[in-house]
Amino acid sequence: MRSFFLGLLLGLLFLPAAGWCWFRFGHPPVAVTDPPLPFEREIVSVPLHARIDREMPPHAGMDPSPANLLLGAEVYRAQCESCHGGYGRASSYGAHMFPRSPQLWAPHGHGVVGVSDDPPGETYWKVKNGIRLSGMPSYARVLNETEMWQVSLLLAGADKPLPADVLDVLKRPLPGATTAAAAPAEAPAGDTPIPVEPLPAE
Repeated sequence: MRSFFLGLLLGLLFLPAAGWCWFRFGHPPVAVTDPPLPFEREIVSVPLHARIDREMPPHAGMDPSPANLLLGAEVYRAQCESCHGGYGRASSYGAHMFPRSPQLWAPHGHGVVGVSDDPPGETYWKVKNGIRLSGMPSYARVLNETEMWQVSLLLAGADKPLPADVLDVLKRPLPGATTAAAAPAEAPAGDTPIPVEPLPAE
């Protein structure tokens, strides 16, 4: 019996010691190009979605009016486009982040554009709080409440027709950018096509 408990004690001490040595002297995945740990996505996504479901506000307290969508487009261009891509433009480095930065004007899945299948409150939560272990920062001290809701409402309607002045802002060329050929992608009903350049392969 004594040898059993001694073996059990040594086993309990060995596991944390081996884990510490691996983290200290081994090669845990810390680079973007490293493969993910087993179940890493599940470990991160399950508590994230549980917390968002618990904390996200049920409604915006404002309507997706043309004025709010226009101001949301200005916020998107200034704060979001570099990672999440523009209207018809993929981010030049979004594919090389870990996890990959979703392109919020690109169709995916079953014709969903960006996060248009998420309630605005979920997008608002992500904008306000950010997401750890990703490149998504918190904008709680960068944008005010109105601005965070405006950009969230804009993205919730990414699969719907947008006012012409909102599209003008979203399609405005980047400073110093050159026009590149883009492959046409599936368009929201009733809107002009959204050409999206394919993300570069890893």
